[in-house]
Amino acid sequence: MARYGGVPLSPAARDVLRSLPISLDGRVFETTYDAVHQSFVPACRRANISDLRFHDLRHEATSRFFERGFNPMQVATITGHKTLQMLKRYTHLKAEDLADMMETPQFQRPS
Repeated sequence: MARYGGVPLSPAARDVLRSLPISLDGRVFETTYDAVHQSFVPACRRANISDLRFHDLRHEATSRFFERGFNPMQVATITGHKTLQMLKRYTHLKAEDLADMMETPQFQRPS
C-alpha cells in the first residue's frame, strides 16, 4: 500500500488511478461538488433512498474500517481525521457487530 496525496491506497486503487488520463491541473476527476450532488440526489430518489447525503458515505466507510479490525490510528490515517475526537464523531459501530467480533479467535483469551 502506498500513499498518494496523503491517502493510503490499495494496489487495486493505484491500478485504477494509473489507468486514468493525466489532467494538466493535477486533478484526478474533472468534476465539482455541484456535479456530484446533482447526480447523487436523483440516484437516491430512483433507488427510493431518502435522508442520505453524499457525506454520509464517509461516516459509513469509517465505521466499516473499524468493523474490519482496523485500529483508531489506522482509520484516522485512511480517513484523514486529525484528532481522535473527530474520528469518534464519524464512527457509528453497532453493539451486535462488536459482540460478534469478540467471538473471533483474535479476541479470545489464550489457553
